[in-house]
Amino acid sequence: MDRETLQQALPDYFAPWVQALGLRVEAFDSDSVTLRLPQDAQLSRVGGMLCGQAMMAAADTAMVLALINHFGSFKPCTTVQMNTSFLKPLSAQDALVQARVVRAGKSLAFGEIDIRGAEDGKSACRATTTYALL
Repeated sequence: MDRETLQQALPDYFAPWVQALGLRVEAFDSDSVTLRLPQDAQLSRVGGMLCGQAMMAAADTAMVLALINHFGSFKPCTTVQMNTSFLKPLSAQDALVQARVVRAGKSLAFGEIDIRGAEDGKSACRATTTYALL
């Protein structure tokens, strides 16, 4: 797997509104992918805080890319469950969204996502996910 392939998956497999988030592949290893979600007033609430909906969309997207990385190619899948905990507001900085595949079988895949500030490194959101592999 390479960064270009993972980045190209965004326009290949995701809706235009997901592409509008401006996600960029920051890093990847054997079981995880990290995306950068740029700070944007369009994604912010009062006080410049990144909204939860943007974090959840970025988390879901990062996990699909982590699955692409895990399997070596895109496999059709759908989110079955996503449990999200918002730990603290994220303001005035980009977000780093690290998705890690915990287990991937023949019909289900499980993952964990950590969203942290790109500048301060503090976790702002944690999520766990389950995907059906179609």
